[in-house]
Amino acid sequence: MSQDQFRPVYHPAGHDNELRSAMQDLRTGRWLSMRNLLHATTGWGVWTQRTQVLAAVAAGSDAIQAWRTEEPDSHAAIVMQCRVSVERALRAHREGHKRTQELWHEAWEACRIAAHQGPDDPVPWVCLLALAQLDERQRLEEHRQIPPGPMLFPGPWGLLAEAHKRDPYNREAYHRMLQFVYGRKSGGHLSEAVNFVQWAASAAPAGSALLALPLFVRVERYRRDKGHERALDLHWVTDDATREAVLALEGWFDHVDPAGCSLLDLNHLAHALWGAGRFADAARVFEALGPYFTAPPWLYRSQSPGDPALAEEVFLRARVRCLAAAREAGH
Repeated sequence: MSQDQFRPVYHPAGHDNELRSAMQDLRTGRWLSMRNLLHATTGWGVWTQRTQVLAAVAAGSDAIQAWRTEEPDSHAAIVMQCRVSVERALRAHREGHKRTQELWHEAWEACRIAAHQGPDDPVPWVCLLALAQLDERQRLEEHRQIPPGPMLFPGPWGLLAEAHKRDPYNREAYHRMLQFVYGRKSGGHLSEAVNFVQWAASAAPAGSALLALPLFVRVERYRRDKGHERALDLHWVTDDATREAVLALEGWFDHVDPAGCSLLDLNHLAHALWGAGRFADAARVFEALGPYFTAPPWLYRSQSPGDPALAEEVFLRARVRCLAAAREAGH
């Protein structure tokens, strides 16, 4: 396919063809493909990712309840009930729905049941971390625990520790913690987010997606500062920005199979390397992405961040520039 013909595609399943198939069936109310997929899933990282994506589809139907009725003791079904309950509570919170409090309590109970039924599973604890966002004033004691290090904030550190104990450096768990930081009424300052992601990344081993966490905070800072309105913006070419991009490339990307990685992580890495002028390196990430892209972070580089269509234009412009640079360099 020529560059002129290339059109990026967004699909939450990305390269996971089995997940895509299960999602298609789930959209029509059929849950057997999801059941079979989850029963065949190995590795907590893939388990976490698949249950999260499936829950976003299942939250609008009663498919999980139908599955629970057929197989009430199925761990996968119980976890998916937990996932869906949390997804519905988070959506209600975003929309300011009057049932938010009720849905929050239902989700918390579903998490408790799933954690008891599957004591080795990190997902119920990841879900409890997600629910912590709803407690913006940190009224619950479990959401204002003493941090494990200096320069960090009181928060749901016990929940993060439980998820980490079951699946060290679980990607979603740490991203949920970052979202909690952004939502804190008594904090929410980007300095707290910076301290958190630096703390997380400093301990993460080679091949860990947490090494890409700082890239997300840099994009968030740019978004809050309305960087797209500046005639000349040096946000992406500072030494710190370049160092973060190279660390994610060499410490994470170079150690993993990109086909199994989060599309958001890959897009943030391609974006960071492009922004830092590391075009040939960025080309490797664009090649790994194949046809897939996500609107963030490209959305915030357009002149109208409220228009998702413009994100595609920025992505394509960056991709063409980087692939051309790689060809010129003989890569």
